[in-house]
Amino acid sequence: MFQVRTDLAVEARELYKEKQKQEVPGVEVEKEEKEHYTVTRVRVLDSDGENNIGKAKGTYITIEAPALKKADQDLKDEMSKALAKELSDLTKLNNATKTLIVGLGNWNVTPDALGPKVVDRVFVTRHFFKAYNKTDDESMSQVSAIAPGVMGLTGIETSEIIKGIVEKTNPNLVIAVDALASRKMDRVSTTIQISDTGINPGSGVGNKRQALNKDYLGVPVIAIGIPMVVDAATMVNDTMELIINDMKEQSKTGSNFYSMLQEMENEDKHTLIKEVLNPYLGNVMVTPKEIDKLINDLSIVIANGLNISLHSGIDLKDVNKYLN
Repeated sequence: MFQVRTDLAVEARELYKEKQKQEVPGVEVEKEEKEHYTVTRVRVLDSDGENNIGKAKGTYITIEAPALKKADQDLKDEMSKALAKELSDLTKLNNATKTLIVGLGNWNVTPDALGPKVVDRVFVTRHFFKAYNKTDDESMSQVSAIAPGVMGLTGIETSEIIKGIVEKTNPNLVIAVDALASRKMDRVSTTIQISDTGINPGSGVGNKRQALNKDYLGVPVIAIGIPMVVDAATMVNDTMELIINDMKEQSKTGSNFYSMLQEMENEDKHTLIKEVLNPYLGNVMVTPKEIDKLINDLSIVIANGLNISLHSGIDLKDVNKYLN
């Protein structure tokens, strides 16, 4: 069965609307336009919504900033503040909250290294609280962090590692950061998704493992992700759409042919593209050529957002100094 690969709830909703020509039953959508970015809140309300877009019941917040690929420091700071606000509103954080930050992914594979890079840059404080036998502080909360790697490196399921840490350290909240997959190239590295439903490690590259969620870990799990890859067949399909539309506009002869291509069902086009790609390189995942810089910049954006949302006494000036 045809299925476009995407981890973004906003895209799953778009796919449903494109196919059914109506809004998604069981799903509520709220959109907020800002000067440099757009916030879309998708709320899956019931089992109908879950079945229609393939996402668990809960809230999915998407922050989209097209300029984020080549952002200056001001935009990066603005995105960190936006992330911090949405995260604080979603979780009702306070200085007594004990948080475990999990950086999912493989630090040896650049497009999959977002989580570990974020962990490198978050301000961990649990050891201070333990050393001074404190439960809360007026300027910071208790934060621990781990980048558990992937099973190919450790021989252990990521979920097993995280479950063991949660049982031993008893956090009130787990925040998991991971690289995601998108159905559109223009959303790669420009979109941040926050959800309160947990996450499936490895889903960005089609390698789903045991879900990290409240049912499994026993504590609420917030997932933060940025799409860093796109399915090759999906990208070719979107490119084909643009070419067909352009050719149809420019050419009077052969317009019937272009109309025929345009009217093909997405399933047929996707199947055709996969068949063409398969003898040469299969259905690979594609990532931008400047991925090293993007991962570095975006990990700072997320880490800054986490730092200022988790620690009330810290602002962007402090965290920028800390990171540099």
